[in-house]
Amino acid sequence: MPSGKIKKLVHDKGFGFIQSDSGEDVFFHHSTVADQGFENLSEGQHVEYTVESGQAPKGKGPRAASVVPA
Repeated sequence: MPSGKIKKLVHDKGFGFIQSDSGEDVFFHHSTVADQGFENLSEGQHVEYTVESGQAPKGKGPRAASVVPA
């Protein structure tokens, strides 16, 4: 399962970006956060996730799913 750290959170819009351990940025939406929920995440926090097929909105790269704190 890929992992990384929360790079940026946009709480008012419900999305964020994970910087993967390989250095790639991965978009995620609040609806993909499992367990404790989006509001309990913080920048710099280590998470694990899966990558959905398809791309993030506007075609800007991969999209994370099943985001969980590590």
